[in-house]
Amino acid sequence: MRRLAAVMGAAVLSLGLASGSFAASGGEDTIPLPDGFQPEGIAIDGTHFFTGSISTGAVYRGDVRSEEGTILVPGGAGRASIGLKVDDGRLFVAGGPTGQAYVYDAHTGAELATYRLTSEATFVNDVVVTPQAAWFTDSVNPVLYKVPLTQNGGLSGQSAVSTVPLTGDLRYQEGFNVNGIDATPNGKKLVIVQTNTGMLFTVAPHSGRTTRIDLDHERVRFGDGLLLDGHTLYVVQNFQNRVAVVDLESDLESGDVVERVRDGDFDIPTTVAQRGDRLYLVNARFTTPPTPQTEYWITVIHKPHEKD
Repeated sequence: MRRLAAVMGAAVLSLGLASGSFAASGGEDTIPLPDGFQPEGIAIDGTHFFTGSISTGAVYRGDVRSEEGTILVPGGAGRASIGLKVDDGRLFVAGGPTGQAYVYDAHTGAELATYRLTSEATFVNDVVVTPQAAWFTDSVNPVLYKVPLTQNGGLSGQSAVSTVPLTGDLRYQEGFNVNGIDATPNGKKLVIVQTNTGMLFTVAPHSGRTTRIDLDHERVRFGDGLLLDGHTLYVVQNFQNRVAVVDLESDLESGDVVERVRDGDFDIPTTVAQRGDRLYLVNARFTTPPTPQTEYWITVIHKPHEKD
């Protein structure tokens, strides 16, 4: 997402998207999105997928089977929707340069919470939800933002939000730094990618200490969205129009890039979600000037590799 700062400089120009249905018109390996939507993040819950608009903060929900959908959350001035995750019927959204995070009802689109993560210059980029908390990355500041969940999994209040400095091996540099994030199922270890260096790190949630994942001199430059599936990590390399497949050791401290997958329908894919044996990647098309008529779509591919 290296161009997102420039893209967001013109943010939040309304595209006039209103609630309504959008019928499929693409091939079997793509799912169309509303023209002019400017998508970035993607999440899947059951048969429904969700993607957010960089420029307006709108959220679109569609069906992976019928490929039809509607605007679940209308866009608005001063909003942005970057990375998003769905958990327990709630949609968590990273708010980019707004410094905010949003939580919506994944069924009705009702706003459940808005959190102020920071008032500094920022780009809140991606989010993962663990049993303990929602964790948000910041691509320009070496921190993670933690929004704890209550003991019964409920949403906490603004006063519970904390900033966790990233220490250890990670060093922020000029440009877009930490981008995508995922976690082990128990939430005891986070995995992040540094876009400008192509390095992967684990993070200890309790301390913020980072440890570089040894890829034997390999890099995943332009790394964007992450998907941790067991010991296989899928890394979307946006401007390289491919997905790196990384076999990780059980401790997640090292791994091998075993494959880099391309697809003719990729046009700067940014994030990835899975359903069954398929991966769904949203194309942000950052090199295409956005207009109300610009076409956007999701590319669907079979999982390229799974570790035994």
